[in-house]
Amino acid sequence: MRMLVLGAGLQGSACAYDLLQDPEVTEVRLADHHLSHLPEFLAPFSGPRLLPTTLDVRDHSAVLGAMRECDAVMSAIPYYFNYDMARLAVQAGVHFCDLGGNTEIVFKQKELDGDARKKNVTVVPDCGLAPGMVNILAEYGIEQLDSVDSVKIFVGGLPQHPEPPLNYMLVYSLEGALDYYTTLSWVIRGGQRTQVEALSEIEPVKFEAPVGELEAFHTAGGLSTMAFRYEGKIPRMEYKTLRYPGHAELMRNIRSLGLLDLTPVDVKGTKVIPRDVFISIVQPKLTKPKGHDLVALRVIVTGKKNGNPATRSFELVDRYDEKHNVSAMMRTTGYSLSITGMMQARGQVKPAGVHTPDECIPPEQYIAELAKRGVEIRQST
Repeated sequence: MRMLVLGAGLQGSACAYDLLQDPEVTEVRLADHHLSHLPEFLAPFSGPRLLPTTLDVRDHSAVLGAMRECDAVMSAIPYYFNYDMARLAVQAGVHFCDLGGNTEIVFKQKELDGDARKKNVTVVPDCGLAPGMVNILAEYGIEQLDSVDSVKIFVGGLPQHPEPPLNYMLVYSLEGALDYYTTLSWVIRGGQRTQVEALSEIEPVKFEAPVGELEAFHTAGGLSTMAFRYEGKIPRMEYKTLRYPGHAELMRNIRSLGLLDLTPVDVKGTKVIPRDVFISIVQPKLTKPKGHDLVALRVIVTGKKNGNPATRSFELVDRYDEKHNVSAMMRTTGYSLSITGMMQARGQVKPAGVHTPDECIPPEQYIAELAKRGVEIRQST
């Protein structure tokens, strides 16, 4: 299999690393506009199987040429490129998946379904951790019950050793995290799709020590298209982010002060965007080069089976891989992307067309692939 990974950042590099573990993968082109430095964990693979490739994704002709040399494309670049990349992959006749994160763009990608079917390829947006892994697990729980009353999804990337005041470290883009903190979140209540405020409805969620008690609150993006698919079919469905207690209230206060606003303000005769200033000040303080992270996840599906009350639960606590210096967020997000791409290239994702992971990824096989990588999903009834 010949694979093309777009984006040589943390998630793209983790995706490439995982692809290179599989002997079936003969070539991985890791493409980015700038390739000045790759993570140390890729160093052992320097050679004919790993091909760092300079590529500007805005050059559609060059992208199309690169895509035609591979069997599947995995995109770990910003979400606003995803529609064009999916369109070019369909044109090239190759499978495509991405990390998603923007539901409007996913619906736009769905418009490529007819062309993808004609080319006999699959396009799978939203293939990271959330959206991605959590949606596959939620769908698996739904499939196991005769009727469903509630779907609750909790997930968060956290420092193993939190430091005040925010008890947080950057495990992905701070800009992306702030988008989720300031955007309305889709949920299903009373069978109807509605929106709730980010950072609202805080509730405690307990994990086994040493993680302990966390807090959960609404953020945007996690349910993706599931809120639309299951409107009128499931009474309650929601996604919440996990953080250490006290984080949400601090961020609500910061937001209420206007420090996350995108409207420029005048500062001594210069127009500045408050959020840009906030990111510039806070990002260095939350960047922990030697910090070790963890990912905590829980999906709870309740309903009935054979006329009796029933629950299907899934839980994960994954930690930084100290042997290879791969973060938990990279393992759960980048590996999820690579697993999806390999399934597509092997013809295990059917039928052809554009589908979100919860619509097309075989859950048992996906969970088994994660387990091979030490990412253990615990299931309970």
